[in-house]
Amino acid sequence: MARQRKKSDLPSKTCATCGRPFTWRKKWEKVWDDVRYCSERCRRERKPAKTG
Repeated sequence: MARQRKKSDLPSKTCATCGRPFTWRKKWEKVWDDVRYCSERCRRERKPAKTG
């Protein structure tokens, strides 16, 4: 059986929209490097990319 980790030992990032820190989640295990937002709400409200 896998050993439990403390939440404080998990990696964390800062949300690109709201600027709040968020920690690693099991569902992000395979895509952690691509995760930029803490929630679907922040992902939907992201600032549009500059073009041109």
